[in-house]
Amino acid sequence: MSTQGRVYKVAGPLVIAEGMRSANMFDVVHVGEKELIGEIIEMHGDRASVQVYEETAGIGRGDEVVSTDAPLSVELGPGLVTNIYDGIQRPLETLREMAGSNLKKGISAPGLDRSRVWDFDATASVGDSVCAGDIIGTVRETEAVLHKIMVPPASRGGKIRSIRSGSFRVTDTVAVIEREDGSSEELSLMQKWPVRISRPYREKLPPTEPLITGQRNMDSMFPIARGGTACVPGPFGSGKTVVQHQLAKWSDVDLVVYIGCGERGNEMTDVLREFPELADPRTGRSLMERTILIANTSDMPVAAREASIYTGITIAEYFRDMGYSVAVIADSTSRWAEALREMSGRLEEMPGEEGYPAYLTSRLAQFYERAGKVVCLGSDRREGALSAIGAVSPPGGDISEPVSQATLRIVKVFWGLDSALAYRRHFPAINWLNSYSLYRDRLAQWYAENVASDFMEKTQRCLKTLQTEASLNEIVQLVGMDALSPDDRMTLEISRSLREDYLQQDAMSDTDTYTPLDKQYALLSLLFSFEDKGREAIKKGADIDAVSELPVRERIGRAKAVPYENYRAEYAEIEAELDRELEAVIPV
Repeated sequence: MSTQGRVYKVAGPLVIAEGMRSANMFDVVHVGEKELIGEIIEMHGDRASVQVYEETAGIGRGDEVVSTDAPLSVELGPGLVTNIYDGIQRPLETLREMAGSNLKKGISAPGLDRSRVWDFDATASVGDSVCAGDIIGTVRETEAVLHKIMVPPASRGGKIRSIRSGSFRVTDTVAVIEREDGSSEELSLMQKWPVRISRPYREKLPPTEPLITGQRNMDSMFPIARGGTACVPGPFGSGKTVVQHQLAKWSDVDLVVYIGCGERGNEMTDVLREFPELADPRTGRSLMERTILIANTSDMPVAAREASIYTGITIAEYFRDMGYSVAVIADSTSRWAEALREMSGRLEEMPGEEGYPAYLTSRLAQFYERAGKVVCLGSDRREGALSAIGAVSPPGGDISEPVSQATLRIVKVFWGLDSALAYRRHFPAINWLNSYSLYRDRLAQWYAENVASDFMEKTQRCLKTLQTEASLNEIVQLVGMDALSPDDRMTLEISRSLREDYLQQDAMSDTDTYTPLDKQYALLSLLFSFEDKGREAIKKGADIDAVSELPVRERIGRAKAVPYENYRAEYAEIEAELDRELEAVIPV
C-alpha cells in the first residue's frame, strides 16, 4: 500500500514531507497535484526529505506526497539504443511529441515504448534449465547491436515451460519458467533495475588489454584498460567535449552511453545534432545506432543531475551483462558534484572542503567502481567490460579543487588538458608532463605480444625526451640556444618532432583522426630513427643546423597523414631518403 504524506516545507528542489513514517530511503514519490517525481534522501521520524527532479514552483504546504514504495529504477530492454533520455529515463523525443518544445511539469512517459513491436528470436528451448543471467533469445535492435534477452538477475531460475519466437511488445510474455517449488515466472523482453544498486556479476577480472581509441597520445603514452577508469580534467575551451566525441566515435567498444550531466545547453545541442550525423567506422551507418544519450543540461532541475549519472551507468551495466564492451562517458562529474553540494546545503549538513559534502569522495567512488571487466551471470561463460570516462571541469582549471582531487584518488588514468596547448591549436591538448596512466605496466605484455616487443620502451623514451625538453627550455630562456651542446640541441629537435608530428592529431582529417596501433609504432620508430641517425651523423662531424634542416623532415612531419594502406611503403621511402641526406651532410 502506498504511503501518503503532506508537504511541510519547500526549499527549491528539496521538499520536506510529514506523515511518511512507513516510507523507505530512496523510495520514489509523487509530489503535489501534478505528481512531480522525487526521491527520498533523508528520514527523520515521520518526516522525509525528498529531492524533486522537476521544478517545484507551485508546490505549497499541505500538498499530497505519495510514495510508490519502490526505488528509482530504469527499464531495460529493446528500444534503449538510439534513444535520448533525461536524467530519470524519460524519453525526450516522446515528451516533445506529447507536449511540444516546452516540457510541462509532471509530464511523464515510460522509458521503453509500449506500442513498438520487436522480432524476438528464441535461442532457448522448452525443457532447458536456466538461471539468472542466461540468454533465452535475441532481438535485432539496430544493425550494430544484437539485443540479448536475459533471465533477470533476481530470478531463481528453473525449467522453461514455454517459449516462442515471434513479434512482441516489451511487456508481452515471451517465456514461462517453472521453478522447483512448482511456481512459475513469466519473462518479457523488459526488466527493471534500481539505479543505485550495481548489477551483479560472477567474477571481476584484472585489466589485461587496452581500450584502443586510435588517439596516439592516449593509446601509446597514457593507455586506458578495457574496463578501466579515466578522467579528463581541463578548463573552459581546452577541448574536453572534442576529446569525448573522439572517444565515443573511435573507441573499440560495442556501445557508448553518453551522459551530458549539467552541461551547457548549447554544448548538449551540438552533441544531439552531431552524433546522428557521425558515421560509425564499424558499420558506416549513423553512430547513434550504438549510442544512448542522456541529456541533463545545466538549466534543468539540479536534483536530476545525480540521477542521470546512475541512470547512465545502470544502462551500461545491462549491456555489459550481455557480454558487450561498453564505454560510459560522463560530461561532467563537476556539475554532478555541484548538485550534491546544493542538496547538501539545503539539508543543512555539515559542509566539507569548499562547501562540498563530506561524502563527495565516496559518491564518486560508487560511480567509478561500477566499471570493470567481469564474467557475467549465466551458465555460459561470457565476459563483458564497462569503461568509465568522466570529464571534470575545475573552476579556472585549478585541479587542486576537491572534485578533481577526489576523482584522481579513484581513477587510474589522468588525461590532463592544458589551455595553453589548446590555444596553440595542439589537439588533443593533453599535457604530457602531468598526465599519467597506472595501467601501463599491466598492459605492457599485451602491447609486446600484439604490437611490438619494444612498444612500451619506445613510448617511455618519448615521455623521457619530452621531460628532458622541459628542463632544457628553462636553460634556453636563461642563457639562449647557443649555450646548448649539439647533443642537447638534437634533443630539442626530436622533442619538437614528437610534439608536432606524433602527439598532435587532426580530428578533422580523414587520415589522421584515427591511427591504428601498428601505424603508431611505425611513426614513433621513424621519428626515433631520425634522432639516432642524426646523433650518429653529428658524432661524425655533421653540423647540427644542417641535420635539423634536412629536406626529409618535411616528409617526416607529414608522415602521420599518410593513408593506412600506404604507410609501410611510404615510411620505407622516407627512411631511405633520410639515409641519403644524412650521408650528404657528413664531411668526408
